[in-house]
Amino acid sequence: MTLGPAWPALLGLLLAGYFVLAGLDYGVQMLTPRFGRDDRERRALLNAFGPFFLGNEVWLVVAAGVLFGAFPFLEGRLLPGMYFLFAAILAAIAVGNAAVQLRGHHRGASARRLWDGLIFLGGLVPAAGWGLVTGRLLAGVPLDARNAFSLGPADLVHPFVLLCSATTTAVFVAHGASFLAWRTGGEPGARAARAGRRALLVAAVAAAAVIVAGFLSSARHALVNAWPALVAGVALVVVLLVAAALLRAGHPGRAFCATSCAAALPVVALGAGLHPFALVSSSAPGTGLRLAETMAEAGTLRILAGFAVVLVPLLVISQAWNWWLFRDRAGRTPMHL
Repeated sequence: MTLGPAWPALLGLLLAGYFVLAGLDYGVQMLTPRFGRDDRERRALLNAFGPFFLGNEVWLVVAAGVLFGAFPFLEGRLLPGMYFLFAAILAAIAVGNAAVQLRGHHRGASARRLWDGLIFLGGLVPAAGWGLVTGRLLAGVPLDARNAFSLGPADLVHPFVLLCSATTTAVFVAHGASFLAWRTGGEPGARAARAGRRALLVAAVAAAAVIVAGFLSSARHALVNAWPALVAGVALVVVLLVAAALLRAGHPGRAFCATSCAAALPVVALGAGLHPFALVSSSAPGTGLRLAETMAEAGTLRILAGFAVVLVPLLVISQAWNWWLFRDRAGRTPMHL
């Protein structure tokens, strides 16, 4: 038994977990350099997510392992086709992580301004980049006769794709702000809540614009399942508005739960909109590379299933334990960054 249908669900679960957990990292990174009024506040904001941010990236590593192992024929087309985009995202993640850890080792104002700029870029580039990836996959890619493709800059300036990028960026900023409002408290928490409400309204408008652009532009023809994708998009708008109302009512913890759902919904929209395809053609609607055609052989999947049964629960348990250990607000724990 290879549990073939379970592999796309597992990949989607891992990607959704990555968007939720690393999304708050990117949001905090984008907010910290301008949100903190002085160096001590910036350090406090970084320490709010300090115990989590490296562990959150593990979800991307595990998702990449599932992609390479269970979907080798998708990986062989997806990564070369979006090589420069994935390279930019991974480089920004590495630079941002290094900047977060190195910032506290330099006392000079100019050096810290440099690290703050790199921290900001380390959040902005992945947030915008994953939106470009999601939008381009939803709108279809220029597949050739071998179901291979290569994107150029012109493929990323489609209005629908750019709106998807703006939406994920705003959602991650709002997610980071609600996290800071929940974790910091006091005046910094109140400022984070105000910033989060603004970001949530921007994200809701951007998500609504994505829905409109998706049905008015050529992107609609590439969607295999337009209505499930529409439901996911409407759900995203509703959840964002609910999160804004919760922040206004003074419930940052509940708002963080809502923005966590919002961060996962782009993955849901992608899976619902493309199923049963992994890649759809932007030039020939209704055609593309099916998920079943991208999967590894049954023997390989059986071996991978043995690893997945052990490693995925360990990943979830370790993450839950880490969050439990550092459940206190940031001001009650030592500052390490």
